[in-house]
Amino acid sequence: MTHATPPPQGWGRVHAFFDAPPRWLSRTVRTLTAIELAIGIAALLLIFFLVLVQALQRYLPFEGWPWTGELARFCLVWLTFVVAGVLVTSDSHIAIEMVDAIDNELVRRFVRVFSCLVVATIGVVLTVASWSLVQEQAILKSPAMRMPMSWFYAISMIGFVSTAVRATIAAVQYAVVGVPQEDEWSDVEAPVA
Repeated sequence: MTHATPPPQGWGRVHAFFDAPPRWLSRTVRTLTAIELAIGIAALLLIFFLVLVQALQRYLPFEGWPWTGELARFCLVWLTFVVAGVLVTSDSHIAIEMVDAIDNELVRRFVRVFSCLVVATIGVVLTVASWSLVQEQAILKSPAMRMPMSWFYAISMIGFVSTAVRATIAAVQYAVVGVPQEDEWSDVEAPVA
């Protein structure tokens, strides 16, 4: 029999958890990401088809459906907020990457952790606000579709919760593991002559 490597203890255990998360956690994150992306894709496709219907209605002899524009606007809001958490996890949100060029690892780590905590705080504030709106706006209905406005805020709240949770996890991950290293010049374009 060979001697098994002892499991990491203390800080090494936390580092190992964030460096190589357990399968069940990775699977759960992938499933939640797939659900959020599915909602975002459905919203994007609905926007496309609803705007197409609106354009076609202009050339038809009968009156158009007013709910198409309203639903397209709602879908744009849902698309924006539901996919925000996925963008935080994949580090694809709009960011200024000047800090990543700093040679000091502690400064890069501090700025990343601080920015993730700011994003998480904003996610929590927006979650609380949308929960309040879900409770208060249940009696109101949208003008054209007659959809309860609480649905509008509830779907947006999915993205706010996701953003808060994912940004908090990213902050802890950056604090424990550090900022991931990328090729210094991998996405730098050549100067135009």
